[in-house]
Amino acid sequence: MPFSYIKTHLQQRADDALLRQRQLISHSTGREITVNTQQYLNFASNDYLGFAADVIQHDTGIALGSNSSPLVTGYGIEQHQLETYLCELMGFEAAMLFNSGFSANNSVLKALFHDKKTAQESATFHDKLNHASLIDGGLHSQAAMIRFNHNDMQHLQSRLEKSSAKHKLIISEGVFSMDGDQAPLAKLKELAKQHNAWLMIDDAHGFGVFGNQGLGTCETIKPDLLVITFGKALASSGACVLASKELVDYMQQFNRDYIYSTGLSPLITNLTRQRIKQIVGDVGALRRNRLADNIDHFKKQALAHKIAVMPSMSAIQPIVLGCAEQTLEAANKLKEKGIWLTAIRPPTVPFNTARLRITLSAAHTHDDINRLVSELKAIL
Repeated sequence: MPFSYIKTHLQQRADDALLRQRQLISHSTGREITVNTQQYLNFASNDYLGFAADVIQHDTGIALGSNSSPLVTGYGIEQHQLETYLCELMGFEAAMLFNSGFSANNSVLKALFHDKKTAQESATFHDKLNHASLIDGGLHSQAAMIRFNHNDMQHLQSRLEKSSAKHKLIISEGVFSMDGDQAPLAKLKELAKQHNAWLMIDDAHGFGVFGNQGLGTCETIKPDLLVITFGKALASSGACVLASKELVDYMQQFNRDYIYSTGLSPLITNLTRQRIKQIVGDVGALRRNRLADNIDHFKKQALAHKIAVMPSMSAIQPIVLGCAEQTLEAANKLKEKGIWLTAIRPPTVPFNTARLRITLSAAHTHDDINRLVSELKAIL
């Protein structure tokens, strides 16, 4: 029977406790979420600063759609203003907006090594825990793809020394989405310089949260390519690639995602620029301090109750249980207690590292965190 494998593969996923299913959300903030009319404390959101509940006043005359790709008629004043503002903030020559972080990461790598002859002289060096968008981009580019052990600079150095590639690109995340730890950016930058390589950083989970101004893990250390996304701390959508003018000009010639996609919404772009101004202002500073206090409180409470969390200083605080079935069962038990937590299972994370991925927000109170820890202690 044609396509009979679909039913078989779905059943296999279910048998392995790995079946993914969407949940219909009727309301969600950094602190609370309503699923099928049931309200929960939300510890599964990337709304790190609690901006999702905030309404931004805007000019109703701004169009919702850009109506075309950026290289046709879909690049307007709103997109230009956001790109210019980000360049000024981050210290880059040029920028280009994308509809998602996945599209930005994936397409930049494919475009950079699209030429077969150039690709034969090129290699990408990926942290083994890089996001799927980066891994997919590496796999679908024509350059050699080399992976190094997570945050292991000696292993990376060994890989670089053994490579005869003319064009080397080191790729990592500022804050890793599943472990919550940070990349050693200063050492990565140093190795890139030593080996005449470029450095690309995806700072999706760092932008807005880290740095004195909230400009992320790359606030003081500039990579050659920086990708920031707007769907986490900014509570918006879309992404931006920042780099040299020459590289952005190159992307406009060869990046198929950018060339053949409708441009990012002018309305979303305008609201995102307003949100970034909040991030770098007093409101953002206040919320970053509140988030830091919540992270510290959670870690102290977890330690006091002997709950083993991974060594993360970010809002992402994973508890690795290993078994996918047990992790899913724990998440369901927490839901019964009114706490919404995601069971992260393979292939999102390596096998035998299934985990409860706790994400904290500035919107949480200490009482919320105390309740979470109490319920975790009861079920673990």
